[in-house]
Amino acid sequence: MKLLLVNSVCGIRSTGRICEDIARDYESKGWLVKYAYGREPFVPESCEKWAVRIGGVLSSRLHGLLTRTLDLHGSGMCSYFATRRFLQWAEKWNPDMVWLHNLHGYYINYELLFAWIKLHPEMEVKWTLHDCWAFTGHCSHFLLTDCKRWKTVCYGCPEKLEYPKSFVLSAAKANWERKKKAFCGVKNMSLITPSRWLADLTRESFLKEYPVEVVHNTVDMTVFKPTPSNFRERMGLNGKTIILGVASVWDRRKGLADFLVLHKLLNSKNGRSYCIILVGLTEQQIAALPLGMIGIARTNSAAELAEVYSATDWFFNPTHEDNYPTVNLEARACGCKIATYDTGGASETVEGYDKAWVLKGEDKSPKGFFRLLSK
Repeated sequence: MKLLLVNSVCGIRSTGRICEDIARDYESKGWLVKYAYGREPFVPESCEKWAVRIGGVLSSRLHGLLTRTLDLHGSGMCSYFATRRFLQWAEKWNPDMVWLHNLHGYYINYELLFAWIKLHPEMEVKWTLHDCWAFTGHCSHFLLTDCKRWKTVCYGCPEKLEYPKSFVLSAAKANWERKKKAFCGVKNMSLITPSRWLADLTRESFLKEYPVEVVHNTVDMTVFKPTPSNFRERMGLNGKTIILGVASVWDRRKGLADFLVLHKLLNSKNGRSYCIILVGLTEQQIAALPLGMIGIARTNSAAELAEVYSATDWFFNPTHEDNYPTVNLEARACGCKIATYDTGGASETVEGYDKAWVLKGEDKSPKGFFRLLSK
């Protein structure tokens, strides 16, 4: 039996690690596994035996150009030739199961992919949705704007300048219709969501024809666990209360501005006894941090990350749009105290954990977390 996984990245970041776990599990059951990806040339050594690259730097950049100007992400001429070459390979490899994950990310043409899938009704298809992109005309999340247009037909997208950004045209209505045509009508497909929250949204979308199963994401507990390290000593933080934030991309959606507000609040209350550390920042973001905050660039080392979590007093996740944040799971596995906003499926990640606080209503803010610290 053959399994073909498809995701934007291979073995790195949250979705990449999830796919790696699936690949390892199926291989242990005797399946032949291939793992197709399109972004980030880095592939961990543990995944090299499965890795199949879709396209390359040039096709990704052209895909990005069409997205930025015409709001064509994953359709039309986006990654057309790269996807066609990949599907020629896939046709020869002849998988028994295709397990899709993130199809956005400037690397694959979903119209070609689903046209090929529909030619093979005998093939089992699973699709794990990690966000809302599959059933909207543009965005991957819409909580900040409280948009409901995806339920009927998208138009005039209020998230046009958010990922996947378009600086010129908005093609939300056409994109919504193209996705509906491409994604509906697959004979043997089931959907998986990591949260009940996303499952409920999916059942209200044009994907409601498919069965939806909720499978909560997990993390590797052999890596993410209380881990001895000299991180505090190395960073000169002995005697301080460390407040940690982790994200793959830091923007308004992930709450970067909330951490800056929190920093000011802490400075008003003996801020020297606290230190905020943010992991996953760009070099430009690190340079722009105010004095007293520590920024660390993105790391692909889960072991390094476990050391940082383990040295932390509080893990704060002020996410404004999220599905089922893996960082909460990682922090939990390392024994951190966690405060997370009641956003999307975030509260589901800390159910049954006695060292977690879900911030709701007026407390869903930096001031709410500050009040929690002051108790």
